[in-house]
Amino acid sequence: MSQSPHFSPAGADWQQRSLAAVWHPCTQMARAAQLPPLAIARGAGPWLYDYEGRRYFDANSSWWVNLFGHADAGINAAIKQQLDTLPHVMLAGCTHAPAVRLAERLSALTGGALGHVFYGSDGASAVEIALKQSFHSWRNRGRSDKREFVCLKNGYHGETIGALAVTDVKVFRDAYDPLLMRAHIAPSPDARLGNEAQALAAMRDLFVQRHQQLAALIIEPLVQGAAGMVMYGPEYLRGLRALCSEFEVHLIVDEIAMGCGRTGTFFAWEQAQAPWPDFITLSKGITGGTLPLSLVLTTEAVYQAFWSEDVARGFLHSHSYTGNALACAAANAVLDRFEAGQLQAIAAQAELLRAAFAPLAAHARVRHLRQQGMVLAFDVQDGGLRFAERFHLTARTHELLIRPIGNTVYLMPPYVIDAEAAAFLARAVTLTLDEVLSQSIASDCPDQPHVA
Repeated sequence: MSQSPHFSPAGADWQQRSLAAVWHPCTQMARAAQLPPLAIARGAGPWLYDYEGRRYFDANSSWWVNLFGHADAGINAAIKQQLDTLPHVMLAGCTHAPAVRLAERLSALTGGALGHVFYGSDGASAVEIALKQSFHSWRNRGRSDKREFVCLKNGYHGETIGALAVTDVKVFRDAYDPLLMRAHIAPSPDARLGNEAQALAAMRDLFVQRHQQLAALIIEPLVQGAAGMVMYGPEYLRGLRALCSEFEVHLIVDEIAMGCGRTGTFFAWEQAQAPWPDFITLSKGITGGTLPLSLVLTTEAVYQAFWSEDVARGFLHSHSYTGNALACAAANAVLDRFEAGQLQAIAAQAELLRAAFAPLAAHARVRHLRQQGMVLAFDVQDGGLRFAERFHLTARTHELLIRPIGNTVYLMPPYVIDAEAAAFLARAVTLTLDEVLSQSIASDCPDQPHVA
């Protein structure tokens, strides 16, 4: 259904007040003044509604966090119950049931291999925690020479200083490069290039040369999100696990985007069918898109490296809201859903998406239509100037909220897809694509990634 790009007075008022007071993320504010942010009044299921009542299907799950639709009754009830009992208490010297239960349940999902959970606030802070724990654990074991890290080309792990140091996305990294530690950047195993074996061989060469100095390798399992949904197979993960074991290098698996069922298993790592990594980071979907929470799961060996009467050998990292009770209650409600069979529902919904989008592979300008669970993406050939921005704005006229990355269009919808929703998404995306490609662009501005 087509609709006007203009907004109600109420929506326009919130837009202008936002531009005056709110510094929006991943946004060049000079550009936002010309294209004000969409003012959202409420959400229900997969839909978001503006102040004039127009609806938009949240095809990217509000930055990949919303698992079961907006205002989910079950998660909301868990938060409300916790709110009346204990909203928050510091986790230094205290504890509470939601944090304990969540840690126990997540550990159980790894068969106890990752038996210790450290809580943070957001994805980048979880990455910071894992990097620090890796280095500090080696140091406590008398290996302070192991202080270097390895990441993948085009990998993304967050935008705090440590996380940015192991991120290889220029638009985020370049301005801060003088502040960052040096990380080794290994080739990406991009299935579109068929180079997984070569990428693994290059990693081995690096390990042979530098393993005495390497603390950890950090990766996004199966899908590199901000790189443009670069996908690769589980064989590469198995190879990395073997290399890290052989050369005594920690393996950090960043499941912030791809955990919580997004790839078809609760942890994407499960598809490797290999021994568990030394660290897993989680955030985004763990609370179903309701409250900020992140965490790091790690092994007994790492935990024991800090066990000492010496305070300086302890891990003294902290956040004021570490293990917030409300957020942990929401996360436990998410795990309840998975225990009730959510993975089977995800498999069925992923197949609906696959079938609905299959005809798009024949589109003259579509390249590399690909899917991993509830992540579907394709590249657009010759999208033109500001393709991502134009696609985003045009999609809104077709009741679709979606933000491409460069010339890559991707969907990561909530796990509430039925046949009707899958057909709607395929139709809306195709209509948007054809409309954008038919536009005449009278601009000499370079194309910019409309990030994540």
